[in-house]
Amino acid sequence: MSFKDWITYMIEKMVWFLETPKKERKAIRSTKKEPWSYRWFGMIPMSMKIAAKKVKKR
Repeated sequence: MSFKDWITYMIEKMVWFLETPKKERKAIRSTKKEPWSYRWFGMIPMSMKIAAKKVKKR
């Protein structure tokens, strides 16, 4: 990525930020993201969590 491309990208982001209403930006930020462990390791952490809950209930 050249310096000119980087400057263009940064200007586009800044213009988007200035044109977007504050409530809309806040709504975009507050959307629920999946935990990093699910993103990195897939369904394995979730299955381990479910199995641990079942064992704990017994």
